[in-house]
Amino acid sequence: MLRRRKSAETTSIDEGSASTSEAGDDVPVPAPAPGAHNLVMVILDSLRYDSWLAAAPTTLQSLGPVERRWSYASWTAPSHYNLLMGLLPHSSPAGVYASEYYKQDFARYTERLGVPGMEFRKLLPSIFLPTYLKNELGYRTHAMVSMPVLNRHTAINRDFDTYELMPKHNDMAAMLDRMSFEEDRPSFYLLNVGETHYPYALPDEDPSTWPRISGVHGVFKNLDDQPGPAPEAEPAFFDDDRLAELRARQIKAVSYLDGVFARLFADVPRNTWIIVTSDHGELFGEDGYFGHGPIAHGKVFEVPFVEGLVPAAR
Repeated sequence: MLRRRKSAETTSIDEGSASTSEAGDDVPVPAPAPGAHNLVMVILDSLRYDSWLAAAPTTLQSLGPVERRWSYASWTAPSHYNLLMGLLPHSSPAGVYASEYYKQDFARYTERLGVPGMEFRKLLPSIFLPTYLKNELGYRTHAMVSMPVLNRHTAINRDFDTYELMPKHNDMAAMLDRMSFEEDRPSFYLLNVGETHYPYALPDEDPSTWPRISGVHGVFKNLDDQPGPAPEAEPAFFDDDRLAELRARQIKAVSYLDGVFARLFADVPRNTWIIVTSDHGELFGEDGYFGHGPIAHGKVFEVPFVEGLVPAAR
């Protein structure tokens, strides 16, 4: 058994800068399982399945066939909790008992991790993937997130060696600059990527050019505001051209990120399993809805999913 100090590199939600804190005494860490893969889980926040198809990202397609799947939740925080339970977006098969689906889905972690005998009961009692990877398989565990609802003070930050809220919400490339892998121990990375989240902005875009939608931009900063007098008339919903522009921005973000993934694929070790999906979809006017969250609509739950060992360099 190896021993190391249990620590967490964290980012302040207010200051947006990284700081390191100690969390507990030296704790035993098991030797890593022989042949264990690195695991990188990339969550393209708010990305619709059909936006992925429209972008047709060639680098991502080299990872494997993209699947149409469904998220367990319709907004970021609960969806990430499900993901970290090991519950990836599901394929919604008919004529199958839920218990059998879960059993088969968890069994796939044998291939993903390169560790034989993976099954649901091994995640007990925590039912939390970082806890299992760290305490049972000897992984280093890291998270870099773009959305403030996932900041280090939330329940998501559990049994991560490092956990950082990025200074910018839309810069996956900056995450790659902070990634590192050890030769003698596998790593798990959770990357929550914000370019595909409203306002669907690339890192070099001038913020003054971003779309501004009342009730969407900065929604959490205004939740505690006292409601004012009711308006005489409800504001008009976005017109079709405006909605088409917003969806086009998300598609453009996927095309941009495909280039970032080319760098990720080139930089990670060859024994790295990569999962790319979304936490939920987005509504661009379908049936009178925009956005995600408290919306019961198929497009909010429909997400892309692709996984596989990192492709060999071409």
